[in-house]
Order: sequence, then C-alpha cells, then structure tokens
Amino acid sequence: MGIETLPLPRRFGSSAKWTILALPWLLAACVTPVDYGKIPHSAYVAPDRCNPKATDGVEEDDKPFFFVTSRLPDCLTENISLLNHRGDKVRYGRFAGPRDVEREPGKTIRTIPLALSDSQQWWANLAGKMKAADGRVLLYVHGYRETFFSSSRDTAQIARLANFTGPAIQYSWPSQGQLLKYPVDETNMYWDERNFRKFLMRLAQLETTKEIILVSHSLGARLVLPSVEYVDRNVPNGDSSVMSNIILVSPDVDTQDFERDIAEEILSDRRVRNDRRITVYASINDRALSLSDDIHGYPRLGYPRCFDPFEAADLKARNLPERCYAAHPKYAQTVDKAALTIVDTTAISRGRTGHSNYLLSAPVCRDFAAVVNGERKPAGRQATHLDHVFVLPPIPKGEKPDHLAICRRKQ
Repeated sequence: MGIETLPLPRRFGSSAKWTILALPWLLAACVTPVDYGKIPHSAYVAPDRCNPKATDGVEEDDKPFFFVTSRLPDCLTENISLLNHRGDKVRYGRFAGPRDVEREPGKTIRTIPLALSDSQQWWANLAGKMKAADGRVLLYVHGYRETFFSSSRDTAQIARLANFTGPAIQYSWPSQGQLLKYPVDETNMYWDERNFRKFLMRLAQLETTKEIILVSHSLGARLVLPSVEYVDRNVPNGDSSVMSNIILVSPDVDTQDFERDIAEEILSDRRVRNDRRITVYASINDRALSLSDDIHGYPRLGYPRCFDPFEAADLKARNLPERCYAAHPKYAQTVDKAALTIVDTTAISRGRTGHSNYLLSAPVCRDFAAVVNGERKPAGRQATHLDHVFVLPPIPKGEKPDHLAICRRKQ
C-alpha cells in the first residue's frame, strides 16, 4: 500500500519535516520482528571453539585489544563471527584492528580478526596488561546501529588516536547495525544492562585497576550511566573512585533525567572530590539525536535544543546562541574541580549525521584524545556564558586540516 505525502507548511522545521517523512519507515521498523534465522541458536555455539578452555591460548601480539560481548557467536564458519542476536551468555575474547584479507585472487574484504577466550584466562591477561600500564584501562561502549566490526574498528581508532598504552576493552552489546532497528537496539540495550553492570563491577574491583577511562557513544550512554550508579551503590568497600574519567560522546540520554537522577549520584560531592568527572560532547547539528529528540519528545543530553521557548527567547535577546545544556550539579560547585564539562562541537561537525565528530573532525579528535589522557581543559576551547560549557570554534578560513590523518593516525 503506497503512502502519499503532502507538502509541509513552512512552520515545520527541518527536523520535524524529517521525522514526518521518515515516519512510515520508523513504524515499519517498530512492527518488523527480528528474524530468528534458519539455524537453531544453540547450534551456533555447540562447537568447542565457542567455549574455549584456559589451555587454549590467544596470540596477544596478533590480537592486542580485549572484548566482552553478549552477542551470539557463530562458530560454525571457518572464522568465528559475532552476530546481532542476543547470546546465551557473556563471552570474552581478543581482537585486532581491521585487516584486508584476500578471499580469492584479486578480491579482498575488510575483516576483524578475533578469538574467544576462557573467562578466567581473559581476566588474568587483562590484569597483567593493566599492571604494566599503571592500572589504567580504557573501556568503550558503542551506541545504536553498530556491528561488531564497526565497534571494533572504532575501539582500535580511539586507542590509536589517544596513543593509549594500557589495555583497551570494547563492550559489544547486540545492536542490530541497521538504520531502521532503533527500537530493537533500545530493547537489547536495556536487556543487557544486568550483564554490563556485573562486568563493570568486577572490573572496578580488580586489584590492578587504578583508573577506568569509560567512553560511551550515543545509546551506549544509557547502558553506562545506570551501571556506574549501580557500582557506586554496591561496591563492597564503598570506593568506586577508579571510575574517574567518564566521557559521553553524543549521548542519547534524556537531559532532564540526567540532571535530576543520574548526575545527583554519579557526580555527588564526595565522588567529585575523589576526581570523578564527566565530559559530554554535544552538537545541535547532530541529525541522529535530532531524530531521537523528536521520537522521545524531550531534549537529549548530546543535542542542546531548548525545550523551554521562554529560555530560548531570553538567550536570543541576550544575543546568545539558542542552545540549552544540562546544568552543572549545584552540590558539586563548592568543590574546586569541574564535575561536568560540556563541549559543543556544532561549528565543526562533519559526516552525514554529525553524530561521530569525535572520530571524524580534527579539532574534536584532538580535544577528545586529550580528555582520554586526563586533561581537563585542552587547548582550543572557547568559554561561554556558562562556566561548565565550552565550544570548539570554526576552523579558520584558509586552514584545511587533514581530518582523516589526524583522527585515524594510521599505523
């Protein structure tokens, strides 16, 4: 059945128009079930290599990065792959950055080499790597519309961009990797919260853990924030200060929820005094979050739209940009440390959606790498009328930075 679209009145903004035009496809995504497939899921994990033993070693030099996943593995093929279905349990492994592999003469494919590991051996190997890096570990949680390939590629890029010398871990939950599966991704993200928070609890309690640099992108923030709050409440010794540097890139989180509930616990006075801080990267040119904003009805943390028209009018009257950000926690303002820092990347957004500036735009990549490495006020930021909000200014005319080389730092 065809659906006729009518011209929209001029009063509709671009985001509203986009939402209306996309509505038939969004509705289709909501009512289209996930395809189970033609093979029983139990068959995928039946081979022994899907359940490795401690004696099954993994070549560390060949696969330098760590992963934890609740995705269903396919161990029936020549090379193990991780599917977009929910797995029967959390699994551990190692992987390498993208490689070109020749499948037949003259034809190559881009792939991620990976191997599953015994969980106890995995934790022992991780502890050894952390000990050699002063207890620092980088943990990345991806967002919506990701496959294991894309999240692995991004993890490797983040580690390379920041020149991170400690172990880098990606937590891969079963995102569908498809544009029109946002509702499924939301469902799977919430389904996986118990798995992730148990993993984060164990990582925070590991004897060798001294600092967790926790990075999330997009929908991944909704998995990370309540899990951090859970660990804060339940860690036996009461000390969760190892989770000190939390970075939320384009977070698909309700701004008011963040202000009212999440920030109150995570950025409490005591935790900020113990060096806890959150850095948020936001952009009003983020088309993905603009659509999420329209779907959910309220502003997202990474998309600084003014919900209150009177606040927007006041900003305009003061000749300020009509952008509204999450407020800095008042109870943390007495501490001589920044609890919450918001970096507005609107002026230098890149890509079709402006949703991944931290991996695409040279100025954002530089700032992001500095924050990963512990800097609180990297050079290049400009102050705003709010003490906790900064902007990254437009690239000066005549300058043409090599975004690809700066952001990817090819080996």
